[in-house]
Amino acid sequence: MIDNLINFLEQFSTEDRTNQFAEVLGQRTRYVTVVLEDIYQTQNASAVLRSCDCFGVQDIHIIENNNTFNINPQVVIGATKWLHLHQYNEQVNNTRSALRKLKKDGYRIVATTPHRDDVNLNDFDISAGKTAFVFGNEREGISDIVMEEADEFMKIPMYGFSESLNISVCAAITLQHLSNRLRSENISWQLSDEEYKELYLEWLKKSIKKSDLLVDEFNKRHNTSF
Repeated sequence: MIDNLINFLEQFSTEDRTNQFAEVLGQRTRYVTVVLEDIYQTQNASAVLRSCDCFGVQDIHIIENNNTFNINPQVVIGATKWLHLHQYNEQVNNTRSALRKLKKDGYRIVATTPHRDDVNLNDFDISAGKTAFVFGNEREGISDIVMEEADEFMKIPMYGFSESLNISVCAAITLQHLSNRLRSENISWQLSDEEYKELYLEWLKKSIKKSDLLVDEFNKRHNTSF
């Protein structure tokens, strides 16, 4: 029935728009996801979201312990409309529950920080399974809980006097490098057929004026509920 609803809504979209959706969806992935722990600078938060959209990462997991996650519209430029943001802010410390949920969903937790057991970005094994990359906040970096829960540690090799990169720069470099690797290796990184259709339908609804009324009309005609 979802196919019928998609066909119905496509009548109210343009061919250019639906072709663009198909092109972008073909490059979307949930094989890699990003975790942001306690980010407090809106420009950094927004820049990371924009990078996720640019490099095809669909899901971002946002941990809010001491800082509220805010977005700068001038930086993100509408990218959040096409992403799924999962926020964790209901407990005193949300980090452990967020990471354990990701582990339950089959992700290995990779802390982006220098560590005695770390690996350089260039040598990271992207083929070893679904990966959640954790980026810490601008002052302290990742928390001790992330260090405890992490399955692996990764760092970006640097050759100057500075010891670290801005978080948004770090995320962009990581995603650009690994998204290219992902697409060049024999890895099942793309969305499943079901995920593809669900996301395509979601985007159609967001891009069509008064789509809720159109969906209601479809439901009446077909005696169904979407």
